[in-house]
Amino acid sequence: MKFQWTLILGIVFALIVAIFAVINVDPVTVNFGFSEAELPLILVILGSVLMGGIIMGSVGLFRLFIAQRKVKQLEAENKQLNEQLTEAQKANTGELPSRQEYRKTAPDSSGDSAAE
Repeated sequence: MKFQWTLILGIVFALIVAIFAVINVDPVTVNFGFSEAELPLILVILGSVLMGGIIMGSVGLFRLFIAQRKVKQLEAENKQLNEQLTEAQKANTGELPSRQEYRKTAPDSSGDSAAE
C-alpha cells in the first residue's frame, strides 16, 4: 500500500512539474560559469528536475550500499556468535550445581547456609 501512495504522489509531482514547465516557455539566459546560453525555460526546469532526481537517486543508492555492507557485517558477526554459543553448549552439557553445592564451592562463602 505504501508503494502505491508513493507512486501516486510521484505521478502528481511529475504532472505539476510538467504543467509548470509548459507554461514557462520564454527564452532565458543561463550562465554556466564558463559560458552563457539562451535556452527555453521549459528545458531549464526539466533539466533541473532531472538533475535533482539523479542526485537524490545517487545519494539513495550510496546509503543503500552502506546499509547492505553493515547488514552483511552484522550477519557474519551473528553467525560467529551463534557458532560460539553452540560450541559452549556442547562443551557444557553437564547439569548445573544445586544452590547448596554452589555455596560450598563458591570462593566468597564460608559454607554456611545462614543467608537462606
